[in-house]
Amino acid sequence: MKKIFFFIITAILIVSLNSCVGVGSRGVFGTGVSVAFDPRTVGTQIDDSIMQKNLMSKLLLRDKSYLLSVKAKVLDGRIFMTGKVEDPEEKLQITKLAWETKGVRSVRNDVKIKEEFNFKQSAKDLLITSQLRTAIIVNKNIKSSNYNIDTYKKKIFVYGIAQNKNERDLVLKEAKQILDVKNVVASILLVEDLRIQKD
Repeated sequence: MKKIFFFIITAILIVSLNSCVGVGSRGVFGTGVSVAFDPRTVGTQIDDSIMQKNLMSKLLLRDKSYLLSVKAKVLDGRIFMTGKVEDPEEKLQITKLAWETKGVRSVRNDVKIKEEFNFKQSAKDLLITSQLRTAIIVNKNIKSSNYNIDTYKKKIFVYGIAQNKNERDLVLKEAKQILDVKNVVASILLVEDLRIQKD
């Protein structure tokens, strides 16, 4: 009964929060995030945006299907990739393209090899992602707009920028408390670790 109640609350929160987002706002993960919550310097945000566009251009030149199947985020010169491709060779080529992007500091490639679609598994993954998103939105000590969440086969991938170690620990704690989660893979940078804006 508690699980059903939590699921209903989660769904309501997601729908209501999505409808409240301003049209013109931008931030760490694109449209729908307030600039006020982005702890990166303006210079770093611009550098990251240029890197992300350059990488996506390279990917689309290689294969137009990557527009829908591969996602790339750039934070402080670090590239994070998720999505699905047909075979291991493609994943290696995508990693190579990411490393060849000007200004890259590191690449984290969590792109998966495609498997037969499993509706039940996908539904569970979506529920896990929704539960974590709701948990960090409700927690006033976490700036939820600074995080990107993906779930694959009950494995949560969390990318983002934390104001401090305490916030990072809170995000990980929330993720690990979700029922059925097998593992949490986190790439959370601290504000203090972000590179200094270039002159």
